[in-house]
Amino acid sequence: MTIATTASPELEPAARSRNYLNQTRGLRSWLITLDHKRIGILYMVAILGAFFLGGVFAVLLRTELISPGPTLIKDPVRAWDFYNHMFTLHGAVMTFMFIIPAIPAILGNFVLPIMLGAKDVAFPRLNLLSFYLYAFGGVFFVWVLLSGVIESAFGIKLYGGGGLDTGWTFYTPYSTSTSSAVVPAVLGAFILGFSSILTGLNFIASMHMLRPKGMTWFRMPLFLWALYGTSAIQILATPVLAITLLLLVAERTLGVGIFDPALGGDPVLFQHFFWFYSHPAVYIMILPAMGIISEVVSVFSRKHIFGYSFIAMSSIAIALLGFLVWGHHMFTSGQSPVANAIFSLLTFTVSIPSAIKVFNWLATMHGGSIQLKTPMLYAIGFIMLFSIGGLTGLFLGSLATDIHVHDTYFVVAHFHYVMMGSTLFAFLAGMHYWWPKIFGKMYNEYLGRLAALVVFVGFNLTFMVQFIAGAHGMPRRYANYLDEFTIYHQISTIGSYVMAAGLVMVAINWLDSLVRGRPAPENPWGGNTLEWQTTSPPPTENFARTPTADDPYALHKWRYDASIEGYVKVAE
Repeated sequence: MTIATTASPELEPAARSRNYLNQTRGLRSWLITLDHKRIGILYMVAILGAFFLGGVFAVLLRTELISPGPTLIKDPVRAWDFYNHMFTLHGAVMTFMFIIPAIPAILGNFVLPIMLGAKDVAFPRLNLLSFYLYAFGGVFFVWVLLSGVIESAFGIKLYGGGGLDTGWTFYTPYSTSTSSAVVPAVLGAFILGFSSILTGLNFIASMHMLRPKGMTWFRMPLFLWALYGTSAIQILATPVLAITLLLLVAERTLGVGIFDPALGGDPVLFQHFFWFYSHPAVYIMILPAMGIISEVVSVFSRKHIFGYSFIAMSSIAIALLGFLVWGHHMFTSGQSPVANAIFSLLTFTVSIPSAIKVFNWLATMHGGSIQLKTPMLYAIGFIMLFSIGGLTGLFLGSLATDIHVHDTYFVVAHFHYVMMGSTLFAFLAGMHYWWPKIFGKMYNEYLGRLAALVVFVGFNLTFMVQFIAGAHGMPRRYANYLDEFTIYHQISTIGSYVMAAGLVMVAINWLDSLVRGRPAPENPWGGNTLEWQTTSPPPTENFARTPTADDPYALHKWRYDASIEGYVKVAE
């Protein structure tokens, strides 16, 4: 057995110095690029900007709730209006502009074609169109929502704004009667939805058309399986939300009487339509996260993934079952006891494929040579947060306990553990895992691990006490509360400050690496998926010649070389 000198010996030194970042220069070359990697970077800038905005308003929300009564604005009427606009902006921006698109649009766009050994996605022009739909819809959406916050806080009216105070769910009957800008906000969400549909369509076509020689369906990396399941949900479920929102617009503008009881409509019908999309949307958020964890856990345990087929099929099972459980959001809406029992039973079935994934990740780690690098710390954090979120979801899936904690902070905590915490930790795991490949620079490992610890402590400090507050009856979406809940809100607010500090450390580390980071080797972690078999950062065409795929988790083919601080392939 010998060791090859590099992972991709076919590239000459001159070719190695050229990459997708420096192949062409100038703003125009970025704005009209068809390169999936550059489009991924454009998404990265836009989505991290949205995450920053949503995060700032999360901290403002927690500051408002640090004590009973008005805090940031002393006039109660203005303060409550300000709160309603703030929590709508936070929820809507985080959901539609960060959690749903973050992993597929940034990491999926960058990694998917390289994992397939392809030069690009199946439809590069459609990919660029998806980005511009996201950018245009996002700017319009934020303008509408932010203007409401500014108006309620400072009394300044912005042209074309109006704000939204319905929460991110647009629940009727309030959304059919409020004076805030529901129709423009709906238009923004509608455009964002089209971006999501086109991205999903492109990914599915890419996986069907561009897989290289040797990559059968069951030799495809698990991150791609996760993106496949996600894309199927995006294509099938997102149009339902689009139609629902169009019906809401028709209700407000034409008075057609779909959701308004005064016109013969039914407001609960809106919830059925909305959650038929939005519950599968939970899996649009969590499935790509699970795909990242499968990659990271295997590589940093130096062990072949345990139960590959079960993990791949569980992604599809979660995608299918996700369509059948929307009714568990409406146990208290007055639907029939039989429907409640059926939706409760179906909800418990989703825990089976989810538990399969957790079991297989733990089994992969068992007996492995675990390296507690930054991506692995976030992956372990994900498993812990997802387990807490999943187990507390059983309380909400059970009819008796759901009625007790319905619309309390227990739901807020569960929601954030599953959707925000799990997705955020997986996103950070993936960003740190592929950062050397994306930019060709290594980040500070010590600062990365320290930030992971601070974010983990901050997150649990913020949301763990909300389970207790909710169990004691603290209702959600309230701007004011009884004195007995003060201690829970104070701990939660301090936790949000700690988490924000950790995220600032992450940002500093990434920016510092771009300036002072050492050049990244081609394969710093020893993965066997195809993206680690090209240069860091990759050339525009990704590979000098189409690689031949084999088992993506055959990690024994790579050995660590201290001279390059990375892994090199063992010649067989």
